[in-house]
Parts: sequence; structure tokens; C-alpha cells
Amino acid sequence: MSTNSPQPPAPDAWQPPHVPAPPAPSGPAAPEPPRKNWFARHKILTGLLALVLFGAIASAVNGGGSTPAATSSPAAGLASAEDAGTAPSEQPKEETKQEAPSEAKMGQKVRDGQFEFTVTKVKSGVKSVGDEYVNQKAQGQYVLVSITVSNIGDKAQMLADSSQKVRDAKGREFSTDTAAAIYIKDNQVFINEINPGNSVKGTLVFDMPKGTAPASIELHDSPFSGGVTVKLS
Repeated sequence: MSTNSPQPPAPDAWQPPHVPAPPAPSGPAAPEPPRKNWFARHKILTGLLALVLFGAIASAVNGGGSTPAATSSPAAGLASAEDAGTAPSEQPKEETKQEAPSEAKMGQKVRDGQFEFTVTKVKSGVKSVGDEYVNQKAQGQYVLVSITVSNIGDKAQMLADSSQKVRDAKGREFSTDTAAAIYIKDNQVFINEINPGNSVKGTLVFDMPKGTAPASIELHDSPFSGGVTVKLS
């Protein structure tokens, strides 16, 4: 029994060695070249659309089409009226002249604060006040101003003769002589507290130069009030 053994290859049957194929590249694929957009590819149509759009915008700006008219704001109306020199919805008015109030005179009732005053009499050229036993002489002359004072307020108020002033024609101001007013009989207006609704009468005494006449008197309900003026001449 014979055994088959492998036969060596013939010398002329040579084969080239096996060479492996190179590996495929592992990096990202190269990007494709970008395609042009629609406007770039249709230049003529793009130009026509631009002309149509420009015409529509120009028509809207110039008030064409159905665009509603803008309403003016109150601020704009005010500014226009100010430019025109007049206030809005106002017509120039004629100036009305107001006459200055006339000065109060003797016998008229005047008011200042809580007091109502009435000057009833003025006497000048008085040398002294008092009687033959107790009296006081003037430096120049005494001017006696008789008044009535009523409290028209709702609380008691102190009346002081020192709050009252007299002026002459030159505008000089004269104060009362309280020490001399004491010598006037039944004088109730040099220092007195008056209750609401009550009235007092008396005489204000002013020591003025001889030959000087009082032009007006300024009456006050207190040293801090505005006062009211009564003409004496």
C-alpha cells in the first residue's frame, strides 16, 4: 500500500508576495463647493424686485395709497400755538383796567384784622392835656384823633395806641404819646382788651410840631398787622 505525500512546486511556478492595500483616510470629507443663492443666480429678476419695492416705499412716504393721516398730539398743537404767539383755543383778551380803591375818609368804617375802626374827629393845636391840677404839656402841639373801635372777631384782642401811626403831608411818621393819653378823661383806646362784639371809644394823642397838620392815620389791630389808612385832610 502506497502513501501519497505532497509534491514540491515546480521551479517555474513562482508567485509574487501578498501586499496589503493602504488604509482609507479617516479625516472628514472635503466640503462641496457652495452653490450660489437664488438672487445671485437670477440677477435680472432681483433688480426688478428691488425697483418695485423702492417704488412702494416711496409711495407710502409721500402719503400715497391707503395710509391713514397722522393725528396731531396735544403737545404738537401746543407747540404750534406757542410759535404763533397765542395759547391754544384761547383768543387774545382785552385788558380790563381796574380802578384803585379810593382812600377811606373820616366817618367811614375800615377794618384791619379783628378790629373795625371809625375816625370821628380830629383836633390840632392843643397845648396840653389834663386838668388844671394834673396835666401834661406838648413838646410842639397835640393832635387829638377821636376813634371808635369794635371787635368783629371771635376772640378777645388787645388794642394798643402805640400800634397806630399818623403821617403829615411830607410823609413823616409820628407815634402816639401814651403818657399824655392817660390824661384824657374816659379814654378807652390807649391800652384796652376788647372782647368779641364789644366797642370802645377814645382819643389817640400825637405830639407833632406846631403848624404841622396830620394828613392820614394808619390803624392796626396789632403791631404785626398790615394796617388800614384813613385820610384826615
